[in-house]
Amino acid sequence: MQLPARKYEVGQKLDYVMTATNKDRKSTETYSAEVKGVVSQNAGGHFVENFAWSALIQDGKSMALDPAKADFRQSLSLVPGYYPPYPDLSKADPHLIGPITDLMTFYVDLKIATSWAHLNKPGDHFLFKYGKPSSWADGKRVILGEDSIDFNVTLKSVDKAKGVAVIEVLHIPSVEAQIKFPADWMDQPVAKGPNNWVQVTKREDGLYIAAVGHETFDVQIETSLADGLILSAKEDNPVDVVERICNDSSLTVGSNPVRYRIFRHIEIHSTDL
Repeated sequence: MQLPARKYEVGQKLDYVMTATNKDRKSTETYSAEVKGVVSQNAGGHFVENFAWSALIQDGKSMALDPAKADFRQSLSLVPGYYPPYPDLSKADPHLIGPITDLMTFYVDLKIATSWAHLNKPGDHFLFKYGKPSSWADGKRVILGEDSIDFNVTLKSVDKAKGVAVIEVLHIPSVEAQIKFPADWMDQPVAKGPNNWVQVTKREDGLYIAAVGHETFDVQIETSLADGLILSAKEDNPVDVVERICNDSSLTVGSNPVRYRIFRHIEIHSTDL
């Protein structure tokens, strides 16, 4: 069997809850958020899922989202060969940048898995070489944020009785990474294999936090055999990091390097089930 393509119906409503734990050098944070979507067709005739985020809770406390950015919508699609424009993260509430990019990760992974005719039975797998930088910079606080990965995709299981397939997508450092690191010290490998992650944030005092790292993702997606809908998904995302506090945007003069690990765990579940 071949994994089913997404079957769309205009007006279909989608409701998910995303939860996450984010552990870095200094703290562990948690959040949950609701994301509701509706299927429509754009001017080009492509089916898209337009999502709005709400009900954000961070570390057990309800967070009020910026009312000036309440109209932000995230458009995603599983139509083969069609990719909606990358969202303008400067127009999104800063607290939602993580959830927005994580939801995009699940959609991109499933689209890659279903766009290739390589997954016909459990155990089938393929490597999709990509390497192009993906960005999470908002242009304000995070002035540079990119990673470069390839995709190792495996069909883990098929349960025809339940109508569910499980797909594993391992994000691994690209052999041909296309990130241009802004400072020479960032070229030194942080872990085994090439560096494939970089982030530069500007502090209110004018200093810069510059970090480079080695990142992987382990994603599992449950998808419906009936219509290709994402039923649930989870992601483990470790990043081994070297970080410096730098005096200016050249990132050449700064503090002694600090090593640590970021570990993020994200889950999403449909509330329609």
